Amino acid sequence: MSPTTAPGQRAAGPARGSRGADVWREVTHHGLFWPLLALVLLILACGVASPGFLDVTVRDGHLFGQLVDLMRNSATPLLLALGMCLVIATGGIDLSVGAVMAIALAVSLTYLDNAADPSAPGTVLTAVLLGLAVGGLGGMFNGAMVAGLGIQPFIATMILMVAGRGIAMLITQGQITTVTSPPFKSIGSGFVLGVPTPVVIAVVTFGLVVLLVRRTALGMFLESIGINREASRLAGVRSRRTTWTVYVIAGVLAGLAGLVYGAPTMAADANNIGLMKELDAIMVVVLGGTKLDGGRFYLGGLLVGAMLLSTLERAVIIFQLPSQTTPLFKALVLIAVCVAASPTLRAMLRGRRRADRSDAPAAPVETTPAQEVTA
Repeated sequence: MSPTTAPGQRAAGPARGSRGADVWREVTHHGLFWPLLALVLLILACGVASPGFLDVTVRDGHLFGQLVDLMRNSATPLLLALGMCLVIATGGIDLSVGAVMAIALAVSLTYLDNAADPSAPGTVLTAVLLGLAVGGLGGMFNGAMVAGLGIQPFIATMILMVAGRGIAMLITQGQITTVTSPPFKSIGSGFVLGVPTPVVIAVVTFGLVVLLVRRTALGMFLESIGINREASRLAGVRSRRTTWTVYVIAGVLAGLAGLVYGAPTMAADANNIGLMKELDAIMVVVLGGTKLDGGRFYLGGLLVGAMLLSTLERAVIIFQLPSQTTPLFKALVLIAVCVAASPTLRAMLRGRRRADRSDAPAAPVETTPAQEVTA
């Protein structure tokens, strides 16, 4: 006869098991679990295929290695995704960020090309500010179309997406503008305290955006507008002004991303700079756990999404896959992560497990001598 627990005691084993199951369920149901798992597995797979992939070295006080390159390459999608995430939180979308990248870089490099001394610090600072200002102007246009005129965000931002390439071509006169300016080039290829400059720029910008939306009421306003725009307006939220502001922020961040992206080559190619980057930004936002229907948004997930995107692009090279298959590779990973994190799929699996338990025969209950005497 198996031992029984006293009336005042609780069975420790099942309780611990249930607590462990609850913790595991909370972990696996977190929005970042599957993207983070995919990132770790992909990095490990790259490390197996390329033995030096995980090595990080210090030369002349600077960090070098493929992991460092991944962080450097993650800067541009992270900057784009920061603005895109805020726009999506309001229930909108911004398809023009790639074109804004091209315009901002074209304006900055054209100014440097016409300057007497492109390497002068004041000239470089002016070129950077011009690029950011142009990005802000693009955001103002999008915000005016969406918030002011009430045009659907998809259509409103597609206007600048299509026209932006033509504007960049006009600025560069249809040529690839190249400039020699070491200070400007250091924006994309330099180092700050041994860390790549793009990484520093992305981290500082990320911190500023987090402070802006989490330490002020802006984040709450964005979520309320995304959940129910009319209700938020009736509650006193200036939805139009807030929406316009968010598009301006997204435009400035897209301009900054264009400068960081084009600075290493010092060449403004209006046809290719920022091409299809708007889709990469949306992918990073989705992988970060933010839904496209607006409302709740998660900035922390953008770090994982940007790293996962950069690792996917590097994995194509390491696994020696044709470069044309990169979009397909991205799509397959995105499908796998989204399906694994699907609440509907989890509910179906839980229902099947419950059905299996209900069909299982019940275990016999043993009685103690005291229970038999009472009976």
